[in-house]
Amino acid sequence: MLTFTTPQGSLTLTPQRLAIAGWAGRDQAGVQHHIAELAELGVKPPSSVPLFYRASAQLLTQAEDVEMLGGEGSGEAEVCLVSDSDGRLWVTLASDHTDRKLEAVGVAESKQLCAKPVATKAWALDEICEHWDRLELSSEIEEDGQPVTYQQGTLAELLDVETLLARLPAALKQGESLAPGTLLLCGTVPAIGGIRPSPRFSMSLVDPVLDRRLDHTYRIVELEVAQ
Repeated sequence: MLTFTTPQGSLTLTPQRLAIAGWAGRDQAGVQHHIAELAELGVKPPSSVPLFYRASAQLLTQAEDVEMLGGEGSGEAEVCLVSDSDGRLWVTLASDHTDRKLEAVGVAESKQLCAKPVATKAWALDEICEHWDRLELSSEIEEDGQPVTYQQGTLAELLDVETLLARLPAALKQGESLAPGTLLLCGTVPAIGGIRPSPRFSMSLVDPVLDRRLDHTYRIVELEVAQ
């Protein structure tokens, strides 16, 4: 069960479906940049863009300490659409934390291995859809005990909500929108300095028009890999 604080009050739902939009950049040059980043790690390029990877809804967590197997994973800040029990759409933050070692074997499998941290606050989509492109997405990691900017961009770099919803597979849709109880991670902006792990991951979504922000930080509890 996930609980969000919103300007309209508390929102609680039990997620039924989780999907992650991969290769969801609006600028194809940016998409190719991210593909090249992952290719350096041995990840095969996608068959088409965007792709909607399915993962277990039980991976979603709002915990601040998150257990991950081994130390090969890294986070990615993403805007996350949440469809509540009535089908109303909300916007929050989530991290597509992914095991990079396994990603070289299979992208879908690597996403399923890791928990997906989610923020505890959300905004109604209809409050921000008119200025969607101006929202600022960023993340920080920790290196040598110091915070380092890891991602920085605006949602103008990613496919807009209307386009994503139009391309959804049938299993995730109800009518022309997300099926109730579905969470969709909407893509990410490139990592600054390359993809790399960190013991701590912080992410933010800033709305400069309505002067507000969403933030979430989680720490990695690394589990030893038995050999």
